[in-house]
Amino acid sequence: MVQFDHLPSGLFMQSITLKRPDDWHIHLRDDTYLERTVKDAARYFGRVLVMPNLIPPVTDVNLARAYRDRILAHAPDHFTPVMALYLTDATTTDTVVAASQSGFTPAFKLYPAGATTNSAFGVNAVEAMFPIFEAMQKQDVILSIHGEVTDEGVDIFDREAMFIDTMLTRIVTEFPDLRIILEHITTKEAVQFVSAASAKVAATITVHHLMYNRNDMLVGGMKPIHYCLPILKRDIHQQALIEAATSGDASFFLGTDSAPHPRHAKESACGCAAGCYTAHAAIELYAEVFQNEDALDKLEGFASEYGADFYRYERNPDTITLEPLAWQVDESLTFGSDELIPTRGGETVQWKVTAGERS
Repeated sequence: MVQFDHLPSGLFMQSITLKRPDDWHIHLRDDTYLERTVKDAARYFGRVLVMPNLIPPVTDVNLARAYRDRILAHAPDHFTPVMALYLTDATTTDTVVAASQSGFTPAFKLYPAGATTNSAFGVNAVEAMFPIFEAMQKQDVILSIHGEVTDEGVDIFDREAMFIDTMLTRIVTEFPDLRIILEHITTKEAVQFVSAASAKVAATITVHHLMYNRNDMLVGGMKPIHYCLPILKRDIHQQALIEAATSGDASFFLGTDSAPHPRHAKESACGCAAGCYTAHAAIELYAEVFQNEDALDKLEGFASEYGADFYRYERNPDTITLEPLAWQVDESLTFGSDELIPTRGGETVQWKVTAGERS
């Protein structure tokens, strides 16, 4: 249960204590980048679901185990990386069985080929994967989906809604017992679909899609810091996401999709890298959003409970505490031998974790 502390007047909230949160969608990258990303992710998250879109991708349990070991080499005690496997046209039912038995690979990530960063190895025809979905349903392995079509004729702002209409509806109908997560949703159509679906269907919501809409990215000139995929949408979609996240509906839970890129790739004049880095201040930024909606009492469910329940992990037994203390985000962060510009870099964040942080 969320615990609120108040000043003697009872008029101003002093702090909020909640079960240690988890991040059910994060990119940690690899090699020299891991020192930065693992440090930030492990600061207060108990578990993170690590995306597999490395080059080459993490396609089986052995590769996932090796990647997990590289992550843990930089991690403090009690931090748990949970690994997603990359679904490709070559994925076999044996790989699905091995994933179900590993204890640390509870999900496969479906990237339509060409949909986002390092998705070239992804699925070319979703219908061809139906035998694999059948095996996943049988083995109770989660299907995690980047839900966008990649047809050149479909406007980039419509690709999520089109995927829901043309593909996701069919998958849910064909495989009613398959647990499915529509990742980093960005549209009111996605909110409506997940809200109306069975308890087997859920969605993650990023903090940058809660904080920003496409005006923030485009008005006054293109701002690469806000460029991500799925792309930011209109404010009506942003508001639908905020309402879903703060509703207390267990179908929606925290997944940052924190995705670091070196500054030279992020600010490239041609081919700007897609992704927003939020791991440095994720729970603090979510707290801002929830406070703005007078919904801080809903933050613990969204951040600490619903995701663990869907993935069938025990909720974390320990807690973190946040206080409304303003602090300034560094303008840039060290990222291996490169420089990383974080979301809200150089700006002020209104909440600070004051207890439960790991060093």
